[in-house]
Amino acid sequence: MNNIQKSIFREYDIRGIYEKELHEHSVKLLGYYFGHKVKGNKVVAIGFDARSHSPKLRDYLTSGLNAAGCTVLDMGMVATPVNYFSNYISHNGVHTDASIMITGSHNPSEYNGFKITLDKSPFFGEDIYALGDEIIQNQDRNIEDNTTKINIDVKTPYIEYMVNQFQHLKNFPQKIIIDAGNGVADTVITDIFDALEFNYKGLYLEPDGSFPNHHPDPSEEKNLTDVKALLEKEGDIAFAYDGDADRIAVLTHKHNIKGDQMALLYAMKMENPTVIGEVKCSQVMYDELERRGAKAIMYKTGHSNLKVKMKETQADLACEVSGHIFFKHRYFGYDDAIYATLRMLELIADGIDIDAEIDALPSVFSTEEIKVETTEDEKFLIIDKVKELLAPPSRDFPNILNIIDVDGVRINFEHGWGLVRASNTTPVLVTRFESTDEALAKTYESKVNQLIQEAKALLH
Repeated sequence: MNNIQKSIFREYDIRGIYEKELHEHSVKLLGYYFGHKVKGNKVVAIGFDARSHSPKLRDYLTSGLNAAGCTVLDMGMVATPVNYFSNYISHNGVHTDASIMITGSHNPSEYNGFKITLDKSPFFGEDIYALGDEIIQNQDRNIEDNTTKINIDVKTPYIEYMVNQFQHLKNFPQKIIIDAGNGVADTVITDIFDALEFNYKGLYLEPDGSFPNHHPDPSEEKNLTDVKALLEKEGDIAFAYDGDADRIAVLTHKHNIKGDQMALLYAMKMENPTVIGEVKCSQVMYDELERRGAKAIMYKTGHSNLKVKMKETQADLACEVSGHIFFKHRYFGYDDAIYATLRMLELIADGIDIDAEIDALPSVFSTEEIKVETTEDEKFLIIDKVKELLAPPSRDFPNILNIIDVDGVRINFEHGWGLVRASNTTPVLVTRFESTDEALAKTYESKVNQLIQEAKALLH
């Protein structure tokens, strides 16, 4: 019997390598103990992504849920937002109590994982860790095969919902390019585009969990080469999606529009909105939102964190730089790259020149995310040491205006900011720097990196 590793239970989801960490034993127990957590006798809907092992994990999970007394609904291969959508509709008079999406998202093809929704809210953080502890303590339990399930169709009502909501975009005149990266975006997107009679061309639409053309992560510039080339030749605007279609990249002939810039664009058509960003978002976004009369809130990175904060604050919109966009305004409050595509096209149809809007924003120099390798055991300890070293900092450290420690350490300087946070999913520290002056951004980067090295040294 395979041992179950604690490391698969992460802050936002459960994730690991197929057969090595996510195997028959661990996944059956996941279904069984999650089924008991939702008090058994409940309805759980399952969907899965394009990876070749996803249907096998579906069967193991189903056996565990059945053993716990749950009713299992199977929606087949879907995008993550379609899985979330299943929580808001009736399935022949039956409503779900929870949904589980089997997806490795943008990770390499040997990975897989589980994104869990319970009572329309993310199941994450302490709940996942407690579930992991219970499974590990009871890992000698044996679960029999029982793949009894009810097949449901969530794609059709999702497509109908989108076509109905965006009927006013019918015959949108611009030429659209989409790159699904062989993920699951095109389990629904071209059906929606065809119904709305869009003029579009698609790249790598066929779901293929081996991702033969490029890695399905649109936040990495190297994965956008082909879609940019096609946009240059034949399109007016382009969209690229990650493996499970909950993250988006928006490309024009001039710009690769990041998630925080998208939030500024989307907020233009909302009246005095509340917008939540993560700690990696540009200060330009927060300042510009406030200047326009919106309420801007900085919060922790992570799709689960942002969904919970949106509910708590009744926010209209939330974003991550990486392209997770969450709409409560006219939608359900979860991250949906397909819905975000249609909302971006709506802005253009309403006469907004998105290039001109981005060009008009204050100019800043921002680094990409810079990862500093460390260990699972040390990453949060280093953050604690960095906080200690900043109270007070050394004399040659740039002048600090204030420190925000909602997620790691975001240090606000006179002309920019620097961020150090521990990744919740990998053994790295994530840093990012921004300034109105390029040389200063480099200075902030250098000084904060020195601080990280000092913190590391103090732990040894």
